[in-house]
Amino acid sequence: MSGPAEPATTWDPSAPGVLRLPSGRLVRGRGLRRPLPQGPQPAFGFYLLGRDPGPMPWPRRWVRWPDFRLPTDRADAAEAFRQAWERCAVERVEVACAGGKGRTGTALACLAILDGVPPGEAVAYVRAHYQAHAVETPWQRRFVARYR
Repeated sequence: MSGPAEPATTWDPSAPGVLRLPSGRLVRGRGLRRPLPQGPQPAFGFYLLGRDPGPMPWPRRWVRWPDFRLPTDRADAAEAFRQAWERCAVERVEVACAGGKGRTGTALACLAILDGVPPGEAVAYVRAHYQAHAVETPWQRRFVARYR
């Protein structure tokens, strides 16, 4: 039986952009156009952008995902979501796109589904616990509703 991750390995739950999933796992969403928040750096980052963001000071994974669209390879995105969900149980995981709302919110909603939130409730969960304007487009909302 595994217990909660040690506090030093995960995010401060009150830090900006940190989403607490129903299981207690913490994941940080953010917009890359904004400065890196104060505090510890991610142990791993998932970046949802139309082009490779280049090197980061921590390990990272890039998912090709043009702005206001859906991932170009849905199987790759689903694998990345599962990896992010698994890793955020024990390390500081960051999920980010340029603005931190649409693509990031969509990915966070998919992580919430992996964590047990019903697909029809995942967008509302992320909007209530991460950012009110997360998951920006109708096709992003449909993507979440059909995710599994």
